[in-house]
This record gives sequence, C-alpha cells and structure tokens, in this order.
Amino acid sequence: MSRILVADDDAAQLDLRCRLLETGGHRAIPAFSASETMRQLSSADVVVMDLRLPQTADGLALIRGIRAARARVPIILLTGWPADLEDRPEAELVSRIMPKPVRLESLLQAVAEVSAA
Repeated sequence: MSRILVADDDAAQLDLRCRLLETGGHRAIPAFSASETMRQLSSADVVVMDLRLPQTADGLALIRGIRAARARVPIILLTGWPADLEDRPEAELVSRIMPKPVRLESLLQAVAEVSAA
C-alpha cells in the first residue's frame, strides 16, 4: 500500500481520484492546491497531480518545487493537454505522463510501476 498525494484544484476530481485509489488499496492524501501539496509532500510515497492547477504554469512550478524538495518521489502527471509539456524541461522531471481520461486500472498499474522503480 502506497501513500499517494493527490493534487487537483477540481474538488470533484480530487475526491473521485482519492476514492478510486483507496479502492485499489492505497492511502490517498488530498491536496487542493500547490501550496497544500508542498505542505503534505513529506508524507507521500507517490504524487499524482493534475498539470493545470489552475494554470499550466502552476503545475509546472509545482513539479519543480517537488523535485527541489524531494528529488526521488515519483510523480504521475495527469493531463488533458499533454502538448503543454512538449519541449518543457519539466517533462523530464516526472515519472509518468498520463493523458486524461485515465482508467483506474491504468493509474493503479502506473502507481505500482513507479513505486517499484
């Protein structure tokens, strides 16, 4: 069981992702903002985050902040706009980029893979 920090600025999506990850046997830790994500980062084995928080620039800054604080924590990035990462250095800082919508099985598989690495 991993402790997964889930970051999203959409309350409904945040709640849904947390509940789904918990049905997969994980402990989900919700974070509604980038600042809340950084405050709870030390308790996470994996970070699952949306790119737009609420703007792409916010998500990119959060990726850099996570890496500065905890270089090795795996980051799974969920995005409906993968092109926002094209030619961005932050793309190299995440463990996995998953285009939305993400199926639960795919997300659980990604969590297992990045946790084992």
